[in-house]
Amino acid sequence: MKTVCQNRKAYHDYTIEETLEAGIQLVGTEVKSLREGKANLKDSHAIIKGDEVFLLSCHVSPYSHGNIMNHDPLRTRKLLLHRKEIERMRGKMQQKGYTLVPLKIYFKGPFAKVELGLAKGKRTYEKREAIKEREAKRDIERVMKSR
Repeated sequence: MKTVCQNRKAYHDYTIEETLEAGIQLVGTEVKSLREGKANLKDSHAIIKGDEVFLLSCHVSPYSHGNIMNHDPLRTRKLLLHRKEIERMRGKMQQKGYTLVPLKIYFKGPFAKVELGLAKGKRTYEKREAIKEREAKRDIERVMKSR
């Protein structure tokens, strides 16, 4: 499994409650660009329209050896999920404050996959508390290692 890109900021801005793997509907030059590792998930999110899920604001750079027929870097991409998974996510997203956030894009065999997280936004004080806990764990590990 080769990871193309990760959305590290999502773990800082959101509390991830559940993850889900989905396929991505891509054109040829997008696949080649992803294999080069040229993608960015910053500020991207997923929405459910009707019975389909779409990935918005995901930047996949144009293929370096492409031609005039290269893809649009910020185009909306359809995500491939089973109907039961979509309905389950829709039910959870109707609860207040939940959103679908892409966490990483990777290749599983020849197929490009995206890991979606059902997330709830963190408040500023929650972010500060998480940073304090992380720093405290690092300090404890440093002291334990030096003994």
